[in-house]
Amino acid sequence: MLVSTLLFLAGVLLVQQLPTSPAAEWLAAGAVIVGLMAWRRFWRGLFFMMGVLWAVLFAMNRLSDSLPQPLEGIDIPVKGIIADLPEQDEKRARFDFVVTDSVRDLPSKIKLSWYYPKHEIKAGQHWSFTVKLKRPHGNLNPGAFDYERWLFTEGIGATGYVRNSPAPVLLSDESAWYSISAGRQLIIDRLSQQLGDSQSVALVKALAIGDGSSIPQEQWEVFRKTGTLHLMVISGSHIGLIAGLVYFIVLRCWAWTNLLAWPPQRVAALSALVAGILYSALAGFSIPTQRAVVMLAIFMAAIVLQRNTHPFNTLAVALFAVLLLDPSAVLSAGFWLSFLAVAVIVYAVDGRLGRPGYLEGVIKINWATTVALSPLSLLFFQQISLIAPLANLIAVPVVSFLAVPLSLLVVITVFILPALADKLFFLVDAVLQGLWWVLNELAAAPLSVINHAQPPFWALCFAVPGVLVMLAPAGMPARWLGLVMFLPLVFTESERLESDDFRMTLLDVGQGLSAVVQTSRHVLVFDTGAKFSEQSDMGQSVLLPFLRQQGVEKIDSLIISHGDNDHIGGADSLLAGIEAEQVLTSVPQQLSGHSPVACEAGQSWHWDGVTFMMLSPRSSGFVSENDNSCVLRIQSDKGSVLLTGDIEAVAESWLVETYGEQLKTDVLIAAHHGSKTSSTSTFVQTVQPDYVLIPAGYRNQFGFPHQSVLKRYQDIKAKWLNVADQGAIFVKAGKESLIVHTMRTTESRYWNSH
Repeated sequence: MLVSTLLFLAGVLLVQQLPTSPAAEWLAAGAVIVGLMAWRRFWRGLFFMMGVLWAVLFAMNRLSDSLPQPLEGIDIPVKGIIADLPEQDEKRARFDFVVTDSVRDLPSKIKLSWYYPKHEIKAGQHWSFTVKLKRPHGNLNPGAFDYERWLFTEGIGATGYVRNSPAPVLLSDESAWYSISAGRQLIIDRLSQQLGDSQSVALVKALAIGDGSSIPQEQWEVFRKTGTLHLMVISGSHIGLIAGLVYFIVLRCWAWTNLLAWPPQRVAALSALVAGILYSALAGFSIPTQRAVVMLAIFMAAIVLQRNTHPFNTLAVALFAVLLLDPSAVLSAGFWLSFLAVAVIVYAVDGRLGRPGYLEGVIKINWATTVALSPLSLLFFQQISLIAPLANLIAVPVVSFLAVPLSLLVVITVFILPALADKLFFLVDAVLQGLWWVLNELAAAPLSVINHAQPPFWALCFAVPGVLVMLAPAGMPARWLGLVMFLPLVFTESERLESDDFRMTLLDVGQGLSAVVQTSRHVLVFDTGAKFSEQSDMGQSVLLPFLRQQGVEKIDSLIISHGDNDHIGGADSLLAGIEAEQVLTSVPQQLSGHSPVACEAGQSWHWDGVTFMMLSPRSSGFVSENDNSCVLRIQSDKGSVLLTGDIEAVAESWLVETYGEQLKTDVLIAAHHGSKTSSTSTFVQTVQPDYVLIPAGYRNQFGFPHQSVLKRYQDIKAKWLNVADQGAIFVKAGKESLIVHTMRTTESRYWNSH
């Protein structure tokens, strides 16, 4: 069963590498191949091809349930149900919306934002909205979260926002008894009403019903650094723990009743299964809980039927069931971390001679999972927590045996005995506050986390068998070779640039600007994109992941062109996450905590044979803040780039008068995102770029880039590229040539290109 399941998984994975969805004709060919393999009883090849066909069918069906392009950007009346717990901050509410009625052919599930809602938003409510939608689209950058992939895996066929005119109408509130989401909402409401919104209440919500939306970003950062993120959401281990407690309690209690017509083991097994399913439902049946429930069902069925099961066969059945239910689950990091963690625990513990004590067993499991998951941590997150084994050694028993049971008791008693719920919450609050203090101290320790560039695929091919060797039973010779097989993960670096070469990446930060320039030994960041809320900005979500993916440990110079949010918004998060030796900006007063230097025309420096020159603003400044943007020119023997911030006609005219033909540049970053107040004909004709790169957001409200501006680029025969259409854009000046390519051209998959 295990080999067949892995072959099915391989077929599913193959489909996820396709840049476009296969044509329908390929399905017929695949069906013929499956039939021939079944006839010839080539079972292993059959399972592989079944995985391919099932993933293709699933992808085609899901992609067909997306918004037709003609419906983008128009007002559409729609009725439906809020399908899950909404995310709310000071500006907006975001929620999944299941469409039940519409005058247009809309996807069955869409994601909506409602800015400054005048009504409390809750799961299970029936609403009538007028919405404006767009097709699934997200920023596409190396190392960063692929929002389009996430929308695809969640089955969301469009995103958009609620129009406040005509006014939305609440049609009805769905009863909690008819909806899991509404039931979870009821629990959240009661907990908030009874216990308030303290830090510990947010953790109780996460541990009891899998809602981590109230946990602040600072706490998530500590959990990430200490490798304890998996403990703060409902995971498979939590479900196994609760099922085990229920099994033990029911087994003992039923035996005392002397009702032996129903054997205590069978009654306890069925009770544990029901408890596991209910607890998984509280988490919304996430992938880790799906796996745990399937495995739990197999184990409990074995007890009821009095059969022996091998742990790896049980894991294989769970894996096969998850893939049948949703083959797109393989696109989630949680899928791999969840299944690999269980597989490693089974491999490290099952069938070994001797039975370790509790403490020895916990240490062994911590060691095994830390070693085994480190390659995936580098692959997905470009970092490894060195403090994770110690943090988990402390946190796992505290969370498993105290925090989770007490949190569930709080949820139960808050409905029937509120006074008791208050006392139980006092206990769980003390436990969580104590644990938080320990984790916070561990996270602050030097070298608690190591950041490293994303390893190449071939290094993972060495590391995975290296895990098996290192965790092999005692007595196996040369287990130290497993450590040697890990070395390529650490000692492989991203592509090194030669002297005189430079690479610029214009990141896709939506309606904003951020670019990273790298020479052989230095890194410069120009602007940091926008900040959307206290929990969300482009420095945290795009810049830091990209720099980690590139193996960058410090920034030599950060330039903030001016003070608009879409240029400076991510600066604080970036500077909190990575050291910057120098900060240059036209608005030093807005970055006073980082010892900034005012940018001014005439500043220049040389890095590795590459010249950086600040062309503007002039010493006397301009009236407009946009015109006061820092303007930087990068020059080597192999190419040049001009970064212009948000300058407009006045600054452009001054640049032409001051520098004239010296402005001629190979690559121009379009001023002010392609606004018609910039890119004047005189300026564009003076610069004479071969490429114009436009940092504009997809279907942005300003209509950037303006058609008149694009016409000016066309008049000088410049090729223009927009990050909204291309994702991140890469410019490399090296080997006596300048190469420009885009993320969507080289790295996109079928969910990015439909």
